[in-house]
This record gives sequence, structure tokens and C-alpha cells, in this order.
Amino acid sequence: MEQRREETGRTRGYLVGCLVAVLLWSVASAQIRYSVSEEVDEGTVVGNIAKDLGLDKSTLVERKYRIVSSNTDHLFHVNQNDGILYVSRKIDREEVCAQSSTCLINLKTVLENPLEVHYIGVEVLDINDHSPSFPEEEKRLEISESVLPGARFQLKPSRDGDSGHYSVQQYKLSHNDHFRLEVRDKGEDGKIPILVLQKSLDREAERRHALVLTALDGGKPPKSGEMNIIVEVLDVNDNTPVFTKDVYSVALFENSPVGTTVVQVNASDLDEGQNGEVYYSFGNSVSNKLFELFEINPLTGEILVKGLIDYEQKDKYEIEIEASDKGIAPLTTEKSVIIQIVDANDNAPEIEVTSFSSSIPEDSRPGTTVALISINDLDSGLNGKVICSMSEDVPFELSPSLQENMYSLVTKSPLDREKQSQYELTITAKDEGQPPLSSEKTISVVVSDVNDNSPEFSLSPYTVYVTEANEPGVSVFSVKAFDPDENDNALISYHIFRNGNTANELTSFLNINSETGDILALKSFDFETLKTFQFQVVATDSGTPSLSNNVTVNVFILDQNDNAP
Repeated sequence: MEQRREETGRTRGYLVGCLVAVLLWSVASAQIRYSVSEEVDEGTVVGNIAKDLGLDKSTLVERKYRIVSSNTDHLFHVNQNDGILYVSRKIDREEVCAQSSTCLINLKTVLENPLEVHYIGVEVLDINDHSPSFPEEEKRLEISESVLPGARFQLKPSRDGDSGHYSVQQYKLSHNDHFRLEVRDKGEDGKIPILVLQKSLDREAERRHALVLTALDGGKPPKSGEMNIIVEVLDVNDNTPVFTKDVYSVALFENSPVGTTVVQVNASDLDEGQNGEVYYSFGNSVSNKLFELFEINPLTGEILVKGLIDYEQKDKYEIEIEASDKGIAPLTTEKSVIIQIVDANDNAPEIEVTSFSSSIPEDSRPGTTVALISINDLDSGLNGKVICSMSEDVPFELSPSLQENMYSLVTKSPLDREKQSQYELTITAKDEGQPPLSSEKTISVVVSDVNDNSPEFSLSPYTVYVTEANEPGVSVFSVKAFDPDENDNALISYHIFRNGNTANELTSFLNINSETGDILALKSFDFETLKTFQFQVVATDSGTPSLSNNVTVNVFILDQNDNAP
């Protein structure tokens, strides 16, 4: 309301000033003054000069009335017959008077015989025939998002070829949330529009604002002109990088080749330029060991295998990844990447033999423990589950223990050293991985001897023929026994069985070598006295307890021609 009152007061003052100027001009410069609107048609009557000067038509014919000079004498002409002033062509007030508030054209006219000079003033009245226009159709402003509310941005004013009330009277700004318009009245320089920031800008929310500034003149209806205002919001590094996932958790097979992509992390930054350009790195908490196993591409965020990944050393890694922008004061975000190592079947089972008895007596009962077998596989799951086996054609077997992957090697059936004194046992351990891995271990088991065999004579009974008149003390024959045992159990000694019976009295004339079994006759035999006899030889081994066997020896005396008729 106050602004409208001020404008009304200024308008009234302007009109009063114009009226005073017109009165002064009439006294000093002319006798007659007319007014005509601009843009009227050619031939429009401006005024009747003859009538206003009090001249009749006869006087005009006799004395010749004409325009002799004017600054724009081509705009008007006078009819010689009736003294009426006409418009010669359409008048553009803005062309004739530019931006003058009053457009007055002075005509110098003469009436001859006698010569009279008359000054005619024609005021060209303005009409609203021009629209406001801005110096440029589009205005671009670059404003940083860090600029505080209250910042002011002066714009170039709109110009209107019309003057006075028909010139630019007001500005309007299109509706928006961030800017308002102030208008400063600078008098003759017109009204200056000023853009005022009333709400902080956020480039990430809206990077460009399109506004329309409208200038309106005082016509009814008013004419208007528009200028587009494009506000480009300049970025400030006010956003940290944000990872696209809340959790990065991946599985990686052990023994993956160097260069294998583990996972690609990705972060975005709402800023632009270097403020929004993201690079990746390991966090400060990452150990030197992890630097030996993994690396990260700073541009793409790919985590790659760098060293040997061994599940048996560690089955899980947690790596801190940093995403930083390239602003002058970089902003950084951290994210954990969990890498779960998947076991590969890369370890064959290991067989360890403990508490091994390399020798076992042949009289051991079935179920006797020979050795303890321990199986170990560094892999896990099925890759570490082991099945242990042994060939079935041996008198031994593997007996699982209560503890996993522990076995006892035990006897399965009776042993007989005399049939087989040593066994080469091959134990096979095979895991259930795909493909499976296996290992073998061969152990040698010696069956130790037990004195379980008696000596056996090569003949039973023995039949011996001795010629009479044999030489005393000379071996007459020999017995031989064998023992399948070994060592002391197979060491045989011989003796002649003597029990004192009359039937065995002749054994007193015999002697035997206990080691060789050679039998000696201590006297000569006489066929005519003794034709045959028998005795028993006993073979005894040296085992504990010892075992023995005996054999019957039948002796026949052969006759010689030792008696004359």
C-alpha cells in the first residue's frame, strides 16, 4: 500500500511538472500547441491552424500559409486551402523522441504578405506499443551450494521503449522454494531486479534451478517480457561416499590363482567432479599378512588374490575397505568385507603308526593289538573325512576306536610262523573329497616263533643192517630229525632211550652222538649169537618247554663166513 502511494505521488508530481513546462513553452516559443497520439494513420487531422489564428479562407489564398522549417517537417503538412494541419505518415514517438518523457515537435510557419511567423507545437502522445524486453533471453548464474541465505544477485533490468506509466512498472519471479525477488527503484535508471537467496541450495537434491523473471509495464492490460534464469548449483564436498551394499560377504576357494577377483565393492558419491570421484584402499587396520594375500584396484574397487590362499592356515578373513573422494579435504567411508575360505581337497590323509610291535608271537590270540594307527587330514568336511582300509587276505584287520580317525591293527585269525613268518601290510587312507585323495603306508610284521612243533625223524621206524664182526667204536648208522621251529626251538639233541629192561640191555653196547645222531657200536656183533634187536632213539628240541619225539630202530646182523665147518 505504501509503495502504491509513493508511485501515485511521483506520477502527480510528474504531471504537474509537465504542465508548468508546457505553459512556459507556450509563452516563449509558440502561439499554438496541439497534441496527437503516436501511430495514428496518415492524414489524421492534428488541428485547424487558420481557425486558431483567426484567418479565413480568402486570406489563406491571398497570403499563402506554409511550414518553413521544423526538426521533423516530413511528419506534418498544412492544407493551403483550409489551413488544417495533417499527419504526413505514422509517427513512432520512440523513434522521434527516444526516451524523452515529453515529445514536443516545433513547427515554424509563415504567412506571407505581410510576413508573419507563427510557431506551432505538436506534442506526440505515447501509447503502449512496446513490450518490456531484457538484454538477454537467458541469464545463467553459478552459485555454490555453500552460499548462505540472504545472498543477493543483481540482474540487468528490462527496458521498455515506452515512457512514463507505459514503461516497466514491476517484476515478478516464478514460484520457487529457494529464491525471492527484490526490486530497487533507481529513478531515471528504472527499477533494478535483485535475486535474493532465501533457502540454502543443495546440489545433490537439485543441481539446476530454472526461474522465469517477468517484467510488466503500466498498460491496461499490461505488456510483459520474460527472461529465463538458470541457476547452476556449484558443488561443495559435503557428501561422503556411500557403499551400494550394507554387507559384503563372499566365498573364496582356497588355492585360487593369483589375479582371481574375490569381490568388487562399489561406492557412490553424490558430489561432482573430484568431490564425487571415488578411489578405494585397504583400511589402516589391515595387517601386513593380508597385504601379502590380497590387493585392491583403487579405481574399480576389485579385490584380487595376490598370494596363496590356504584354508588350513585360516578359513576366514575380514578386511576393512576405505572409499574416499578426491576433494581438497577428502571424505572417507569404511566397510568390512568378509571373505569365507572354502576348503579344497588339497591335502591327502596322513597315516601315522604308533605303539608298533614289529614282532608278534605266532600263538597270539585273535584280537591281539599289533599297532595303533592315527589318520589325519588337514581338510574339512567331506574333504577331511577319511576311510581307512587294508587288504582282506591277511590274518589282520583294522578296528576303529572311539576316537575319530584312530584305528587298532589287530590279529584276525591264528598265526602260524611255519607257514608265513612275515607280513607286509599296506594300509590305505582315502578321503571323501571330489576327487578323493588317498595315501598308503606299508608296515612289516614279523611272526615270532613259538615252540609248537616236536622234532620229526626222517624215517620211522629205522631199519639198519650191521655186518657181524664190526669194528668197535665205529659208527654203524645215523638217525636224523627235523624241527620246523627256529633257533633254540629247532635245536635238536639225541639220546638212546634206556629204561633198564632186559629187552634193552643191548643198548648198553650202543652210544649216540647227541648233536649229529650218529650211533656207535661199542663191541662187535656175532651173527651166530645175536641176529636182530631194536631200540628207541629220542630227539629233543631246546625250546622252553622242550618237545621231543622218538623213533624205533630195528637192527639186523648180517652173517659173514667166519666159522669153519
